[in-house]
Amino acid sequence: MLHITTIQSDLFWEDKTANLQMFEEKIKRISTKKEIVILPEMFSTGFSMNAESLAEKMDGNTIQWMKRISRENKIILTGSIIIEEENKFYNRLIWMLPNETFGYYDKRHLFGYAGEDKYFSAGNNRLITSVNGWKINLQICYDLRFPVWARQQNTSEYDILIYVANWPERRSHAWKSLLTARAIENQCYVIGVNRIGIDGKGNPHSGDSMIIDPLGIALYHKNNEADIFSIALDKEILNEIRATLPFLKDKDDFIFQDFA
Repeated sequence: MLHITTIQSDLFWEDKTANLQMFEEKIKRISTKKEIVILPEMFSTGFSMNAESLAEKMDGNTIQWMKRISRENKIILTGSIIIEEENKFYNRLIWMLPNETFGYYDKRHLFGYAGEDKYFSAGNNRLITSVNGWKINLQICYDLRFPVWARQQNTSEYDILIYVANWPERRSHAWKSLLTARAIENQCYVIGVNRIGIDGKGNPHSGDSMIIDPLGIALYHKNNEADIFSIALDKEILNEIRATLPFLKDKDDFIFQDFA
């Protein structure tokens, strides 16, 4: 079993101190067994294009906060933040381990409709990590619209697909539909963690955070409410579905082009 907790929350616009304090309090309130805790996209600032003012280095306060929270609570903590590196800005998902080591994924598909591509640089590599025999593919928000980036290249390349997001309410139907499609086509668990509330640009967010099983059935869905939800995922169920319905063996073969 793998124990995962999702935190759906409103965010304080461009206020790192308030957001970090809020999430620290929410994490402390988790009473069930917890191994992985998932926060939304740009959880410390909201989905802001004010990268130059809000960005941090990889030794900045938010990374140090993630290290402390992960260590003190003995959890893997993940969510994306704004990072500056070599004079470029990234929407970077951090995968923080309790021993203070970490991996990261830079958002590949930048949301040009909101100008994200004007302020941020795109990543080139996927991050698939392992926890207790589970393989987990980590992605960010707009990546959800591009199925090739999430497509299983090997029959069992990963078991869980996670999206952290600031997905607006007006396109919530697409969010829910695409999360379900990713679960069905990749025969994996899909977890989408989104924010609620109105951001600094006046855009409302309905949350609609979801956990979906490999058959496309929603195990969890929360709309328009702050919520902390914990679930234990069963690897045997996943293996049984893939063995009984071996659809992945019939997939199209392809190789990712070199994005670098």
